[in-house]
Amino acid sequence: MKEVQVGEIRIGKGNPLVLIAGPCVIENEEITLTTAKELKQICHELKIPLIFKSSFDKANRTSLSSFRGPGIDKGLRVLNDVKKKFLIPVLSDIHSIDQVKPASEVLDVLQIPAFLSRQTDLILASSQTGKAVNVKKGQFLSPWDVKNIIEKFISTGNSNLMITERGTCFGYNNLVVDFRGLPIIRSLGYPVIFDVTHSLQLPGGEGNRSGGQREFAGPLMRAAVGAGTDGLFMEVHPEPSQALSDSPNMVSLKEVRGLLEQARTLYDMVRAWGNI
Repeated sequence: MKEVQVGEIRIGKGNPLVLIAGPCVIENEEITLTTAKELKQICHELKIPLIFKSSFDKANRTSLSSFRGPGIDKGLRVLNDVKKKFLIPVLSDIHSIDQVKPASEVLDVLQIPAFLSRQTDLILASSQTGKAVNVKKGQFLSPWDVKNIIEKFISTGNSNLMITERGTCFGYNNLVVDFRGLPIIRSLGYPVIFDVTHSLQLPGGEGNRSGGQREFAGPLMRAAVGAGTDGLFMEVHPEPSQALSDSPNMVSLKEVRGLLEQARTLYDMVRAWGNI
């Protein structure tokens, strides 16, 4: 398996479980910095490497009236503040080729959203930056379809790639996770991240917005760690019920420590068995 490096963090190949976490979208500087500070403290105490995540633009919201975020210029300034203030790497979504260059000047990890996971030019442009890239597997793709994403990405000579599993469409307004997909994707040679919170979405389930079932975050997280994942992706918020995006499936900041304690214990067990 390829080992992905983000600053001093090494992902895959039996390295410690990594956490990618933060609010779904940058709502304001206060919430972003507060969440980053708390996550850093929790992860430092639990010895879990942290990559902070928040989106400067949510370009695929269900409704035209949904909050999208502050945009790339202001959003990157906020993420740069997080990076400098807390000395942690940062990740955000990119949606178009023109965003790649400015985003790569700030972000440590570029993320390609699930609905864009087959966009060849965006994958190539991201890869050509030499940065680490996290591609979210589209909910319309099979695990073995990821091979095509990998081939596109590494064609530029960059192998700093992670693949995130975030569930598969199951009829209307529902996602399910086939945990067989985690070892299948890992067998292709690149680290796999499990998206705890987006796997809980009910896409468009509330008519003009998506629903979610955050009460299942713990069971899905534990199943993913047991099945073999190199990291967890988790959107968290100080007050999920008040969040401006993905409110129904985001995890409360106060619950993160307990979940991560479980995840670390399980991960260490699975790694000791030689399954990671």
